[in-house]
Amino acid sequence: MILNEGAACVALLHFVINQYLVNMSVLATMLQNQRTYFQSGATRSAAFRLKQLKTFYVAIKKYENELNEALQKDLNKAPQESYNTEIGPALSEITHLRNNLKGWMEPQQVPGMIFSFPSSGKIYTEPYGSVLIIAPWNYPFWLSAVPIAGALSAGNCVVLKPSELAPATSAVMKKMLEEIFNPEYVAVVEGDATISTQLLEQSFDYIFFTGSTTVGKVVAQAAAKNLIPYTLELGGKSPCIVDKEVNVSLAARRLLWGKMINSGQTCVAPDFVYVHREVQEQLVSEMKKVLQQFYPQGALNDSTYPRIVNEKHYQRLMTLLKSGGNILWGGKSNDTNHLIEPTIIGGVGWNDTIMKEEIFGPLLPLLPYDNLDEVIHAVNTQPKPLSLYIFSNNKKLQQRIIREVPFGGGLINDTIEHLGNPHLPFGGTGTSGQGAYHGKYSFDTFSHHKSVMKKGTWLDLSFRYPPYRKISLRLAKLLLR
Repeated sequence: MILNEGAACVALLHFVINQYLVNMSVLATMLQNQRTYFQSGATRSAAFRLKQLKTFYVAIKKYENELNEALQKDLNKAPQESYNTEIGPALSEITHLRNNLKGWMEPQQVPGMIFSFPSSGKIYTEPYGSVLIIAPWNYPFWLSAVPIAGALSAGNCVVLKPSELAPATSAVMKKMLEEIFNPEYVAVVEGDATISTQLLEQSFDYIFFTGSTTVGKVVAQAAAKNLIPYTLELGGKSPCIVDKEVNVSLAARRLLWGKMINSGQTCVAPDFVYVHREVQEQLVSEMKKVLQQFYPQGALNDSTYPRIVNEKHYQRLMTLLKSGGNILWGGKSNDTNHLIEPTIIGGVGWNDTIMKEEIFGPLLPLLPYDNLDEVIHAVNTQPKPLSLYIFSNNKKLQQRIIREVPFGGGLINDTIEHLGNPHLPFGGTGTSGQGAYHGKYSFDTFSHHKSVMKKGTWLDLSFRYPPYRKISLRLAKLLLR
C-alpha cells in the first residue's frame, strides 16, 4: 500500500512537471510567434493601428450583451453599472486614442544646444514589442480593454492574462479577441496563478499589471530578473476628507456613490472617511438617507446589488466587519449569495484591524477630526494611497492637502470620476503603483521614447578637440554654464 501511494505521488509529480514543461513550451512558442510578427513591421504604421482600434471598438459593441451577461454572472453587475464603469469607458478610451493617434505618433522637435551648434533634436516613439497584460477581477473587462487599446495604439503585440476569478467575462473576452485578432498579434491565455507565474518567466518586452500590492511585488521581481520595463496599477487605503465647509447632503451622496460601485470592490473607492467633528452627526444622518434612496428595499433585496467576488474575499470582509467599531448603519449579510450591505462603522482608530489593510468592500469606517493637522499627519504615516478625495468649499484647505499629502490622483467634491478623464494620467505612487496610463499617457506608457540628435556639417567648432588650450576652456565655460 505504501509503495502504491509512493508510486502514485511520483506519477503525479511527473505529470505536474510535464504539464509545466508543456505550458512553458507553448508560451515560449506563442511569444516567439508574436516577436516574429512584430519584427515584420506590420504593426508600425498609423493606418494599421487605427484599423485595429476600430476593429476592437466594433467588436465591443457587437459583444455588449454577452459582456453584460458575463459581468452579471461574475459580479452581479446591473447592465447600467456594467456600461457606466466597464463598457462605456473602454469605448470612450478607444475613441480618444483614434482621434489623437496620428498627432502623437509625429516625432517631437526639440531645440539643440549652443555647445553642439549647429544641431537639432527629435524624439521618436516606437513600440516595445510584445506586451503582457495581467488583468484583475473587479473590473475584468474595463481593466483589460483599456490597457489593450493603449498597447495597440503604440504599435505593440499583446498577450492578455484575464483573471480566473471572473471566468464568464474572461471567456467572452477570449472569444471576442480570438475572433478579431490573430494570436501572433493579440493572444489570450486563461488560467490560474500558476499560468501567471509561467507567463512572467517569459521574456516579454513590457509588463502591465493591475492588482494587489502583494502580487505587484512579485511581478516587479519577475520583471527585474530580465530587466523588463513594467507598469504596476495597485491600490491601498484611499482617504476621503469631509471638511465642515461643505454641502453635507451632496457630499454624502457622491461619497457613497463612489464607495458602493461594485460593492466597494474598486481600487480607488473611498476606503475610510475623516469627517470634521462639527458635521459628523449630520454626515451620518445624510448617509443613512442616501442609502435608503439607493436601496429602498434594502441592498440585500436589490437584484442589481453586486456580490462579493468569492468565498475567500467574503469571509475576509466578514472578519473585518466583526473586528471592532460601532455599526452606525447596515451590517447585514447573505452567506449564500456573498452579499454584504453598505455598512457605516464608527468608533475605529488606526490600531483596529479594519484600518490596517485595504477594505475592498462595502464597509466604510468614519474617523472624526478637529484639526486638519492631525489628518495630514495620520495619512502621511501610512503608505501612499492611490486616490484621495476632498469634500470642502475652502480653497486654501484644498490646496494645502494637495500640496502636503502624496497620492496617485484625486478629486475635489466628488469621487471616482477622475478616472474617466483621458487627459489626466491615472496611476499610483509608492506602494499604490508605478507608472500611469489613460489617453496619451497610455500611448506614452507603451512606447519607448527614442532621442535622436542631428548635427549640421557646415560648421565644426574646434575648441572641443584636443590639444586643449586656455581659450578652449574659457569657451566651454561660457557655453556650458
